[in-house]
Parts: sequence; structure tokens; C-alpha cells
Amino acid sequence: MLAASSGTKPGVLLRESPRPTRARTSRTPAPRAAWSKIGAIDLTTSASTTSASTTSSLLGGKAPSIAYSPEWNALSQHTKEVEQLHLKDLLLDEERTDSMIREHNGIYLDFSRQNMTSATLQLLLNLATRAKLRTKMNEMFSGDHVNATEDRAVLHTALRSPRDTRIHVDGEDVIPGVWEVLDKIKDFTDRVRNGEWTGVSGKPIKNVVAIGIGGSYLGPAFVHTSLQFDEKCKEAASGRKLRFLANVDPVDVAKALHQLDPEETLVVVISKTFTTTETMLNARTVRTWLTNELAQLGYKPTDAVAKHMVAVSTNLKLVEEFGIDPENAFGFWDWVGGRYSVTSAVGILPLSLQYGFEKMDDFLRGAHDMDVHFREAPFENNLPVIMALISTWNSTFLGRSSLAILPYCQALAKFPAHMQQVAMESLGKQVSLNGDPLPFKAGEVYFGEPGTNGQHSFYQLIHQGRVVPAEFIGSIKSQQSVYLRGEEVSNHDELMCNFFAQADALATGKSPEELREEGVAPFYVPHKTFSGNRPSSSLLLPAVNPYTVGQLLALYEARVAAQGFIWGINAFDQWGVELGKVLATRVRHSMSEARTKNRPMDVTDGYNPSTRKMINRYLAGKTVRLLVSEGLERSCLPLRLTSLPLSLCVSLPSLVHSSATIVSRAEGRVPLRSHRDRGGLHRAVRGER
Repeated sequence: MLAASSGTKPGVLLRESPRPTRARTSRTPAPRAAWSKIGAIDLTTSASTTSASTTSSLLGGKAPSIAYSPEWNALSQHTKEVEQLHLKDLLLDEERTDSMIREHNGIYLDFSRQNMTSATLQLLLNLATRAKLRTKMNEMFSGDHVNATEDRAVLHTALRSPRDTRIHVDGEDVIPGVWEVLDKIKDFTDRVRNGEWTGVSGKPIKNVVAIGIGGSYLGPAFVHTSLQFDEKCKEAASGRKLRFLANVDPVDVAKALHQLDPEETLVVVISKTFTTTETMLNARTVRTWLTNELAQLGYKPTDAVAKHMVAVSTNLKLVEEFGIDPENAFGFWDWVGGRYSVTSAVGILPLSLQYGFEKMDDFLRGAHDMDVHFREAPFENNLPVIMALISTWNSTFLGRSSLAILPYCQALAKFPAHMQQVAMESLGKQVSLNGDPLPFKAGEVYFGEPGTNGQHSFYQLIHQGRVVPAEFIGSIKSQQSVYLRGEEVSNHDELMCNFFAQADALATGKSPEELREEGVAPFYVPHKTFSGNRPSSSLLLPAVNPYTVGQLLALYEARVAAQGFIWGINAFDQWGVELGKVLATRVRHSMSEARTKNRPMDVTDGYNPSTRKMINRYLAGKTVRLLVSEGLERSCLPLRLTSLPLSLCVSLPSLVHSSATIVSRAEGRVPLRSHRDRGGLHRAVRGER
């Protein structure tokens, strides 16, 4: 049972661990007293008579967590009432159902299967007002530095704003720069697609490999998968391939390059700083594949890179040092976070190469449509705000820590993975914007799979195991309509029948009494009982095309931003990803040193016993296949080939100027054959360390 705390922490759920008691001075009143002094400020959109400076002084210079507000406490108390209700009964109320349906420009949202009443919604709207949600949204749209920890604006919405919009960041209008990049993308992609820009041998470019990780991969890959079988997009992409290379695992490299002709391949390297470890290693690997392959045809490495590699980056110096002409670099800005970057050159460049800029312009217009709705619609009719409030209700007040994203549309197969990053990297925080520990749990675990695949995977748990709120996403029109004569319904109808049925099954369940009335044997009754009362929302799109995919993307981006604003956290930084990267750098140096000195890891390396033993196990069992330069072999290989650890003497890029040899403990030296392998990596690149 979730209940409000009766102690000194109003509104905090009992399931939360108590915060450590802090000594307070007379100048810093307790949160409860502070809120009583402030009163019911910010409960309307009209200006409050209490100034920001007065509020700050009442609270000793800091605003308390929203968890200490009367609105939060009212919601905590309200959980007791809601827990006595069942969706089987609530769904019989026609008026309630009508009050929980919203629509914006073709996007239909039904949240009547949530464990809530009209009173719940009003209490949540009160919480949004207390959190100054409208003010914070306006600050974001206006270019204020709402990302306080990195002192940056958050303006992914500007990337899809019309040309005549005016948005200023630090006194500079950013829209002309946005459209300068978009115009450059259109010009370049048009030239590639019409054959004006060719590869070094004169062949037209038919294949694109986009190298990037995180938001540089997940967002563009989601959009690409969404549009592949839209009829107009399919026609526009005829004869073309778009592949993504994200993982530093060499298998991903082999997969990305499999059966590609380097003469017809363009590589897009996506890294804001051009220093991302995984991305740059993959870029160097693919550069070696390109230059080695094209060298077999007599083309210089510099010419191969110039005609077959472009960049999306802000670091033109490193782009040029890599060998890419800065004129072939497409920029973006520090106010574009990686997970929000798909509508920047990060996504628009490779997607325009595949589908044409016109289709991507439709995508941007769809995203802008939802941005305007988010910015202007009253909260009670605002789709992103309502979805944010529902998630806050489910996760924080009802203690449901997961969210299943369930697209009943194969085209949206990669949407859950992209939303995993957008939501979990944004909202998985432990402190407030002020740096104070949160007195509640923020964020949800996102996961999902397209229907009906998920039904045969994890639906058992969400029906009869843990309570997991779900969001079903379907479309009225299919990208590929199939109807077989003699079948009761079309293939898409069958899919959507499950879309409708699964939401009802979660909500209403099946009682033991119903099972007994059906004649189910007593032994099986408990096994076949469904408790129901499991919450879900349903989103229905008119179709899946560039415009609606843009709407869907912006809807979820806005919903995540709103949740962060309500909770009082920074949804735009990601310090949690840094520690592992720092430690990986240390492991890299230690592993290289151990191999160079032909020794195992020991206690002097400073790792805990578990990590030390695993690294040694890895090194001992590794089949070492190295790439070394024929010309530098003697000076760089002092080690005997019978020794397991071997140093990589020559970096991959240097091989473009020399022949190569694979050195293996098992195989000795094996001169490479001078041939081209279009089944994947050149054999010179396939050496494994």
C-alpha cells in the first residue's frame, strides 16, 4: 500500500528510503513551513504577487523539492482512493471515457485505461502549475540556458522551426544558421542523388554508411526503419542502401560493409567533437577499408577520402586532420543534445541521402507541428503534458518503475530503443537541479517490442506478473496493405484487433467467477485468472509517414522534457554515462601495457580481484591476430611470435601506404593476397587484436 508520510516529509511515499536528517539554521525553514509561508503561488497562469526574490529569501536561497508541496501531498493522499477502484468498472463510464480522450491534428490519445479519475487529472494539472511548467517550457523555447549543469540552451525545437522564426541564444538569432545547414544538406544530397557528385572512379553513390553512436545512431535508425516501406519513401529510395555503424564490435563493422562496393559508397562520420572513442575507431577502420580497396584500382587515399567521406561535426580542425574537406562537414550546435539530435544534420543528412530532402522536410514539419501544440495548447488538452503527468503519476505516486512501449506497427520497431535513450538518459537522475538528493525516484525503465511479437515474449509478465504501465501505438492505415480472399480480416486488421484487445485484457482481466462459469476445472482457475486493473494508454496515428513520424518523435521528446520540469531535474545532461567511459580508458591503457610487457594483470594495476581475473581470463583466451606493416616489422616486433601478447605496431590508417601482413600466434606470418573482398572488410582490416 502506498500512503502519504505522516512524518516531516509531506507527500513522500512510504516506500522511499528516508532522507538523512540535515541540520537546519534559523535562516533555512523546514520545507513544510516554507511552503506555508509562500502560500498557493503559481497556481494560475497569472502573475503571482510573490516575487522570485521573496520566494528565494523565504527558503534560504533555495526552492524546496516539489515533493514538499501541498499539490504533491494531495496526490499522495489521493492514491488511497484510486487503489480502491478497478478499471473494469471505470471503463463502463461513458462520460469518464470521453473526458480522457484527446486529439491533435490526427494523433488520437486515449488514456481512459489509466488508474485515474477526473479528480486525478485535475490534481496532476495542479502539480504541473505548482512546478511552473509553463514558465519552464517558455524558457526552453526562448533559448534560455535551462541545461544549468552544462550552461546551455536546449533548442532541438529550433531545428524544425520555419525559416521566418526568430529564436535568440545569447543574443544571436540561431534560425539563419539552422537553415544555412539545411540548405547545404539539400544541395549536397540533391547532387549525390542526381549523380552530379560521384565516387572517385566516377560511379554514382548508391550506398551510405552512417557512423555514429547513441543519439547519432538510435534516432536516425528509428526514422529510417519507420519510412523504409512507406510507398513514397520506398520509391524515393529505390536502388539505394542506408546502413548504420554504431557498435565498436568488429562484427558491426563487417555487417555495415557487407557486400558494399566501395566505389559506390559514401561514409558519413557523425561526432560533434570528432573525438567520440567508438565512432572515431570505426571511422578509421572504414577509412582503411575504403582507401585499401580503392588503392587496388589505382586511386590515392586522399582522393578516396575526399569523394567518399563527409562529416557531421562542429570540430572542423579535427575533421580536416582526419582527411575530410571541411567544406564537406555539416554543423550543429551545443544546444542540440545527442538524444535530441535526429532533426539536426545528424539525422537529416543520411536520411536525405536515402529518401531525398523533400521527405525529410515533411518529417521536420511534422515535428514542428507537435512542438507548436506542446508550446501553445492548454495543459488539459496538451498531449505531451498529459502523457508526462500520467508517467509521473504511475512511476512516482503508484510506484510503477517501468514503461512498455508497444508499437503495433513493424515500421516503428526501433522506436522503443530510441525512446529508451531519450527518456532514461534524460530522467534517470538522483538529484534535483539544485544538486539536492531527490526525495522520490525519478525516471522509468523503458522497454518494448512491436506487436504481436511482444505478445509471445514478455506479455505474460505484464498480464499476470508485475504491474507495468503500457503505451500502445497503432495506425489506421498500413504502409503495406494485404488482404487475402477468404480471410475474415486483412493482415493489418488482424494486427489491430490485437492492439485493441490487449489493452482491454490488461484493464479488465478475468475473474475466478467468470472462469468457473465457463466450466474451467478448479485446478486451473488460479492459473487462468487475470487480475486486470493494469494501466495503459493508446495512441492511434492516421498513418506512418514522414509527417506523422515527426509528430510522434516530437510528442515523446516533449513529454520527457515536461517530466523533467515537473520533477525539478535536469533532463538535458547525462553525467551518469561518464564514469564508465573514464574507467574504460584506464582499462585500455592497462591492457595495452600488459600486452606490451608480456605480463598478466596483477594487484599493482589497481583493479579489484574480480576485474583483474576477468581481464586476465580474456587476455589468456584471446586469439591474437594483428595487423603490422611489412616495412616496419623488424623494428616493431621484438617479441617472439610464440608469445601470446603482441603489440599493435602500426595503426590502421598507416596501412593505406603499405602492404600488410597478418601475424598470428597460431598461423605465423601470412602475406595478404592482393584482392578485393566485397563481402565485408578487407582482409587487412579483419585482423583482430
